[in-house]
Amino acid sequence: MEMHSESFKFDDTIPALYSCEGRNRSPQLSWSDPPTGTQSFVLIVDDPDAPSGTFAHWGVYDIPAGMTHLDEGLTRHDAEAAGVRQVLNDMGHIGYDGPCPPRGHGIHHYQFRLFALDVPHLELPSRANCRELEQAAGPHILGRARLTGTYNR
Repeated sequence: MEMHSESFKFDDTIPALYSCEGRNRSPQLSWSDPPTGTQSFVLIVDDPDAPSGTFAHWGVYDIPAGMTHLDEGLTRHDAEAAGVRQVLNDMGHIGYDGPCPPRGHGIHHYQFRLFALDVPHLELPSRANCRELEQAAGPHILGRARLTGTYNR
């Protein structure tokens, strides 16, 4: 399975538009070649370089197996209309919050991790967070893809 973005290239700088210094829009993401038997996808975006440990910026689940992309600027309404669900990030918000490392902390690597699952839906509490999402997805993972971008303030 492979993941790509029209918004930034692998290991390149994520444009400010997708950060706390810009419009904080989610980037466009697309993927291809899911494993046979894929029934849904999960996306988790996190920053392993955060001073307090890995910091979760976005968790998306119940992405239908036939879906091959997420549009730039995905809103909560757009996600719900497509049957896609989101969880709380470490900022306490449901939805995307982009790169926002502490000033002067150096380059941070933002991991956009996509998991292909063998189930169509995950059962999660209404206020679940990204860690709970990843834990629920774990036993159902058929394949993985990752896109990494960097950001520095």
